[in-house]
Amino acid sequence: MYVLGLMSGTSADGVEAVLAQFIGDPNNPKWSLVNSVSMPYPVALSEQIINVSQGLELSSQEWLELAEAITEIHADAAKTCDPQRQSELVGCHGQTVWHRPCTSNKRGASLQLLQAPLLAQLFNRPVVHDFRSVDLALGGHGAPLAPLLDAALFGRINGWRAIINLGGISNITLIPPNSGPDRCASVMGWDCGPANTLVDFAVLKMSNGALRFDRDGLIAASGSPDEEIIQRWLKEPFFQKAPPKSTGREEFGLADLERRLKEISTFSNEDMIATLTAFTSAVIAQDLDHLKSLDLVRPIELLVAGGGCRNLTMLRELQRRCLGMRVLTVNEYGIPIESREALSFALLAWWHLREHFGNSPVITGAIRAGILGIKVNPA
Repeated sequence: MYVLGLMSGTSADGVEAVLAQFIGDPNNPKWSLVNSVSMPYPVALSEQIINVSQGLELSSQEWLELAEAITEIHADAAKTCDPQRQSELVGCHGQTVWHRPCTSNKRGASLQLLQAPLLAQLFNRPVVHDFRSVDLALGGHGAPLAPLLDAALFGRINGWRAIINLGGISNITLIPPNSGPDRCASVMGWDCGPANTLVDFAVLKMSNGALRFDRDGLIAASGSPDEEIIQRWLKEPFFQKAPPKSTGREEFGLADLERRLKEISTFSNEDMIATLTAFTSAVIAQDLDHLKSLDLVRPIELLVAGGGCRNLTMLRELQRRCLGMRVLTVNEYGIPIESREALSFALLAWWHLREHFGNSPVITGAIRAGILGIKVNPA
């Protein structure tokens, strides 16, 4: 079956679209990537999405128009990626504008903007959307959803395999080996913390809006990270918390950046960006080091996806801090670095149609697994 996947992440820089084919066993499907497209948001729309996630108040009319604009760009991305309308189904995540992790006394919630019936009408295909709400209703975090999908798409090797997504937020997947005493272990995953979000906000601030990100990590490469500060930040409660856990710009956004900048106010711009960039990699490395507390061994392979792969300094820091692992990008498995999540939501839509469970209580903390997503048809 041909399925179109659409995804816009916490970086809010645009829509990633993939056209993929899935056949066979949902747990171990045969799949092929037919096409992929990146469609950037207009700068004003991207800024509005980010500002909303940082507390910008909108009128009812502005909320409606924001959701409509996001939907129309998703439809344009779909038409560009699949001009011949090969797809029979669309899986669309929508645009996250707020995520509230569950706590011991309050259920979690997550808001993704999308007018799914409009998208189904504009593209003339059924759309599966709202993937997180079932897991949230079952007491889970609603995130991350990628780990089970990663296990199905990438499969197992002869040791533990990790997959890291470097979007606005970093999240990790751990896939057990295909043999040995850990072969019956569960697939695991959680949100690690900030990936590009703090770096992007800092670059925007230091350049007075002229730059939106550190292209190729060149600013960070010209500075020196402060290891003492990084080690202090790594002791913060979120980074010591055991999974399941999820997060977003709500926790690692502008307010968090301002707090950190006060601690490094004497740094040059280059050292500031270098420290924030190295911090992202250090958070991931620390999570991998903590695996021994879960009676697990470190992975032998680390696959990296997401826009952060283009930050060569962040990648070098990751390689430096994750010694003993083979660090590769998902490009080497035939998946463009920014397409992994869109491919995952295409698979999740196919799973919905096959009535296959899409979440894992081990990963999200839900009381049980469920079939994720809501399907709407063109009128």
